[in-house]
Amino acid sequence: MSAEGDLRVVRTLDELAELVERHQGLYVRWSRGPETDLREVSSTDDLTGVSLPGLSASPLGVEDWWEDRPVRVWVARRLYDYAHLPHDKGPGVRPWVLAGTEAARGPDNEPLVTDVRPLCWIHQRVIDEAQAEVARQANPWGPLRRS
Repeated sequence: MSAEGDLRVVRTLDELAELVERHQGLYVRWSRGPETDLREVSSTDDLTGVSLPGLSASPLGVEDWWEDRPVRVWVARRLYDYAHLPHDKGPGVRPWVLAGTEAARGPDNEPLVTDVRPLCWIHQRVIDEAQAEVARQANPWGPLRRS
């Protein structure tokens, strides 16, 4: 990892997979970053405008049912499913990894995280690798993008 601002930067998919293997309770959040998000640890439901009790994030932890399949593929999917968010949410939105406490669930059943501890940014190269990893799978899937 290298540093960017006050946060390190994960630059490969393997590096991120290793981080997920070493630590439990990690999440990925797509936003303008911790400096913005930690001013008020709350997300807003895009549909209703309701303020949510925590930051919406996607869990990176590998589920038991994944068994001994590659963590690299698990992490690739977690990133791939939401890689459309920088385009949808505008300039400056990018993924970063955080640890924290799941306080509730949002309207899309996503974790709402409090006690947030930012760990690192995820470089665009990692997203590109994730997309390539998904494309290599026997049954590739599409992102979770709503119209």
